[in-house]
Amino acid sequence: MPKQVPPVPRGPQPIGPYSIAVEGAGLVFISGQVALDPATGQRVEGDAAAQARRIMENLALVLGDLGLGFGDVVKTTIFLADIADFGAVNEVYRGYFDTAAPARSTIQVGALPGGFVVEIEAIAAR
Repeated sequence: MPKQVPPVPRGPQPIGPYSIAVEGAGLVFISGQVALDPATGQRVEGDAAAQARRIMENLALVLGDLGLGFGDVVKTTIFLADIADFGAVNEVYRGYFDTAAPARSTIQVGALPGGFVVEIEAIAAR
């Protein structure tokens, strides 16, 4: 199947030259999400846990628009501005997956766009 850019009407819209999701070869690649309210496009304030919660809800919207759910996610990558937030983000994250959690990497980065402290990207399989 050739690369497709499916519509994602409920998810946050891109703030740059990228697609929210791209699909190909039975996989759906969801771009890194930050804590933006998809209804307003505005930043959701709060600590790492609050940002992670908004991000996971945004991922739920994107997955839902594509007819998928968290059970279809095979890999995530979490980017943290401070690795000390690992535990708080992990607590939020674990609430979205059952015992068959996806493969995951968590990386501390120098900075994230817009001063956000968490960003999460995902890959799902059809």
